[in-house]
Amino acid sequence: MPTVYIALGANLPSPAGPPAATLAAAVQRLGSLGNVKQQSSVYRTEPVGFADQPLFLNAVVALETDLEPRTLLNKLLTIEKEFGRDRSAGIPNGPRTLDLDILLSGGIELNEPGLELPHPRMSERGFVLVPFAEIAPHLLIPGSGKTVAELLHTLQTTRKGDIDAVVPIKNEMWRSAAHS
Repeated sequence: MPTVYIALGANLPSPAGPPAATLAAAVQRLGSLGNVKQQSSVYRTEPVGFADQPLFLNAVVALETDLEPRTLLNKLLTIEKEFGRDRSAGIPNGPRTLDLDILLSGGIELNEPGLELPHPRMSERGFVLVPFAEIAPHLLIPGSGKTVAELLHTLQTTRKGDIDAVVPIKNEMWRSAAHS
């Protein structure tokens, strides 16, 4: 089965509870779409863009799935709704109960309305690259000729403050989700 890498983020409570509980429950829910092969640590991160909001929790998971990218995206959007996300009412880069973004889907390069793979902004986001590099540092990003670790290194040299704001946290709910 192909491996898909999915970024998770949350900074508002959801029906599952606080953001840490939401991320742990979301990983369990992702398991219904395939096999959650790996998950990074969970990281506390500063908001990007719209600063007047709570800190985020972020992580990345590797999911083995047979779902095509568009089908997977639709299922991820459904999961976001299950956790209380209303994309029509939000502020761009604003607070959210759950955000699920496909970073990569195997070696696929895709540019369709609402779906671009690899994710077009991941190389600019420390909150994505730090957890991504934890689980797949040597993974080559299609179309870039660079690995996840190389993208992270570039970001560290150009925007070190963005990386310094990505702090690993210990969370029992998240750790137990990894072992379920």
